[in-house]
Amino acid sequence: MATKRKPQPKLKVFQATIGFYDTVVAVPSQAAALRAWGTSQNLFKDKTARPSEDEQATKAALSKPGAVLRRPIGTKAAFGIDAGLPEIPDLPPPTKKTTKKRKSPDRKALDQAEAELGRIEERGRTERAAFETRRQELDAEEAHAEERLRKAVDKARDRIARERQAFLDAGGKPKT
Repeated sequence: MATKRKPQPKLKVFQATIGFYDTVVAVPSQAAALRAWGTSQNLFKDKTARPSEDEQATKAALSKPGAVLRRPIGTKAAFGIDAGLPEIPDLPPPTKKTTKKRKSPDRKALDQAEAELGRIEERGRTERAAFETRRQELDAEEAHAEERLRKAVDKARDRIARERQAFLDAGGKPKT
């Protein structure tokens, strides 16, 4: 009896720069590529990984499906399982820097400005307190004046009522 073979999924080739290497892998999906690279971070989202457009990379990846092939970053070397270490160019020798000895900054002007601000703020607090005291005195004066006025008005109305009654009692006629 013949067994049916499952059709192989179509392979896609993806590239990513990881560490010191350009990498390429032939797998069915982006998720499979991320698993092959050993990451759960979506490298496709931030454009670190992308579908391969490099013929040499595509050919190499399709020859070893599922395997991550590498080459040193920025080179045209062939992709392989063991890419070796990238060559790092010699750095130029460090240049001598002459450092001028700085003298300590003078804080005198800053101290004077801070002291002036302190004096201004204290004067403001004193003036606000004086205004508040005066405001309270004026409020008290106003309350006393209002009370005197209310009593004077009440007294004047009482007098008018008495005088009106006396006028009427004496036979006067009310206004119409």
